[in-house]
Amino acid sequence: MPLTRKRSLVIGAAGFVGSYLIKHLQELGREVYATKLSTEKLQIPGADIRDLNILDKESIVELLFELRPDEIYHLAAQSSVSVAWRNPQLTVDVNIKGAVNLCEALRELFYIPRVLLIGSGEEYGHIKPGCTPISEDTLLDPGNIYAATKACQNMIGRIYADAYELELMMVRAFNHIGPGQSPIFVVSDFCRQVAEIERGDREPVMYVGNLSAKRDFTDVRDVVRAYAMIMEKGEKGLTYNVGSGHAVEIRSILERIISRSGMDIKIKTDPAKIRPVDVPIIEADISRLQAATGWKPEISLDQTIDEVLEYWRDQPA
Repeated sequence: MPLTRKRSLVIGAAGFVGSYLIKHLQELGREVYATKLSTEKLQIPGADIRDLNILDKESIVELLFELRPDEIYHLAAQSSVSVAWRNPQLTVDVNIKGAVNLCEALRELFYIPRVLLIGSGEEYGHIKPGCTPISEDTLLDPGNIYAATKACQNMIGRIYADAYELELMMVRAFNHIGPGQSPIFVVSDFCRQVAEIERGDREPVMYVGNLSAKRDFTDVRDVVRAYAMIMEKGEKGLTYNVGSGHAVEIRSILERIISRSGMDIKIKTDPAKIRPVDVPIIEADISRLQAATGWKPEISLDQTIDEVLEYWRDQPA
């Protein structure tokens, strides 16, 4: 009798991380299913793509009963801090109500799949001086609406894991970057601006936000490896930080990107890129993740920057 492959479901796969996670799971030999909104486009060879609105709980139940996944990665989110400031209601609906709908759907199943809820390092919020790197036991103090919704999702996941004995694990992912990321995120934004300046599509001036903030950047391909390893070896009800373990000043990122252009580029602050509230430093303590899985980042920040810049250079004008 042939062995059946483990069946993975990626919810909310049309975003930046989804395609990378699907491909990684395929490399691991998984049978991969994924969902997107009906308005989104997603085509990945070998993956079975379905439409799903996570605000419709019954649709989630129907899909889970049909597919019977062994493991579920919940990526569906409104993940932009800037968009959350402009549209808090949408952010609450997708990030909190969507997570509750999934948890409720899990309770209706006749078996218990492993589930990973993806949160954010933004949940820690205002970190006091000397309190970095940040461990999972750090008191949460969200500094923006997106972070607050993700902190709520995390608490909901832990409660459901404890109260209903669901195999739920939570992640707080710090800044992840890579080719194909939307330019609403800082590294992709800087690389796109440089590529456009190199092509002569814009004047040699880069518009930036707060350059003094320090963030923990990890290549998206390392991030999805961590997700799969947590799914395999993580403990239900626990939260795992996923990051590089090292914070880098945004100014340093900008300087590295400009140095690759060989051009004389001026820097101007764009008020629209300044957040109403910003956190000076976010850096992950990844010791829990490493103890549980042995994971460590393999792709350097410089390699990622090179590949993101090449991605934007290859885009049509």
